[in-house]
Amino acid sequence: MSTASSSNSSGEEPNKKASSSNEESSHLLESAENGAKYGSRQAVKIVKASENGRTNSTPHDQENLLGNMVHTSTSNNSRKLPQYVAALAAAGGAFACGTVLGWTSPAETAIVDDHQRYEFNVDKDQFSWVGSAMTLGAACVCIPIGFLINLIGRKWTMLFLVLPFIVGWAMLIWAANVGMLYASRFILGIAGGAFCVTAPMYTGEIAQKEIRGTLGSYFQLMITIGILFVYAVGAGVDIFWLSVICGLLPLVFGAIFFFMPESPTYLVAKDRSENAIKSIQWLRGKEYDYEPELAELRETDRETKANKVNVWAALNRPVTRKALAISMGLMFFQQVCGINAVIFYASRIFLEAKTGIEAEWASILIGIMQVVATFVSTLVVDKLGRRILLLASGICMAVSTTAIGVYFYLQKQDETQVENLGWLPVASLCLFIIMFSMGYGPVPWLMMGELFATDIKGFAGSLAGTSNWLLAFVVTKTFVNLNDGLGIGGTFWLFAGLTVLGVVFVFLAVPETKGKSLNEIQLELAGNRSTPEAIPAEK
Repeated sequence: MSTASSSNSSGEEPNKKASSSNEESSHLLESAENGAKYGSRQAVKIVKASENGRTNSTPHDQENLLGNMVHTSTSNNSRKLPQYVAALAAAGGAFACGTVLGWTSPAETAIVDDHQRYEFNVDKDQFSWVGSAMTLGAACVCIPIGFLINLIGRKWTMLFLVLPFIVGWAMLIWAANVGMLYASRFILGIAGGAFCVTAPMYTGEIAQKEIRGTLGSYFQLMITIGILFVYAVGAGVDIFWLSVICGLLPLVFGAIFFFMPESPTYLVAKDRSENAIKSIQWLRGKEYDYEPELAELRETDRETKANKVNVWAALNRPVTRKALAISMGLMFFQQVCGINAVIFYASRIFLEAKTGIEAEWASILIGIMQVVATFVSTLVVDKLGRRILLLASGICMAVSTTAIGVYFYLQKQDETQVENLGWLPVASLCLFIIMFSMGYGPVPWLMMGELFATDIKGFAGSLAGTSNWLLAFVVTKTFVNLNDGLGIGGTFWLFAGLTVLGVVFVFLAVPETKGKSLNEIQLELAGNRSTPEAIPAEK
């Protein structure tokens, strides 16, 4: 900006100052209009003031304008393709996790029934522990990984997780006894569970708010693709080569993700501003005006460090407690809705409906439905919103599990009553799988990366992830006991009742985060539901 020289005449000086002031106001208004796109409250105030004919601004306004811009703007020069690339690369770890989850389906038949691959025998009870050891490993790692994320960064944490993936698959392939199988699955669970915390956080921090929901849904999408991959490949190769192929996938992920940028949020927190600029430009494009976003990240980081508290004090904040209750509630209802029971009885449902579909092809069909439905969810989550998907998903799943319960209850009373009802459990099964994959499958993991403040996100997200995997273990191990005590029909009705409670929980407690910046979500959780457009101009 120009300043008056000491040699200027006294008459020229006021004119130049006036010109300078007008120029500053013009630049300020232009910046404010751009800032309004970011959701900046200060910017909106200045724009509205200008519309009322008051374009005067103080130097303090100009200094703090960019600092109040909200993260993830929709700048005209912003590119979104690199963000899709980075999110998909990060979701490659979810693909590897999906192969771990899906491996037990083809492996059980080969190892328990046909006694393939290993020189030692594995009975059904032992194999149930082989399957559930993965969930225990995932539960154990979620909290420690929260600290590692903040220590070495999101990117290097995910690259580091390639190592336990490789070790776990190697131990599983060359296991000499059942104990090695348990250990291998536990280690694979550590890798998979750590990804379930790190990848959603990374995606939430690199994405602009308009596409954050879509990119966040890629995590669940790639898990379902990983499961389908194992089902399909397992139908054509023996268990040894299936395990070898699964063991190579983490190396492919590491080779691709190595070239992705670190999260700008993490880089700013570590005072690496130059690297943060490079990261933002990689994600948004070279023509993107990174200054407002960088200024907001710095301001958020300054506030976080100025108000830095220990983990327990941060957890005790009302806004954190509310976010944690919502996230853990979603994880709870995701696991108790009956997804494991539906998958467990899928083959039997197809068999008793006399569809002519063999068990392995039934699994592949279910995998296809999961992938397609989750992909549809990625397309609509930023249009319909998180709440509507959760509510629709919960209602449809409750109806489905109720119908399946009715079928098995009537079958137990008199099999002749259900001779012409084979279509009912099949239709209910398909509806359940589709709606779970559109709502309760991806959305809880997506919202886990949205609800928490930066200073507590790693630890709080880890708590939510731990609760999810512990519940998965409990539901998996108690499912047989529930069947013995309540019967198949009663067990499905129990899941239906819990799902109805989940619908009520979502309706009363879960906020809509669609189209909101991470800062705006924190404000809403704190009880401030005002939006930038609703803030009146200062008078």
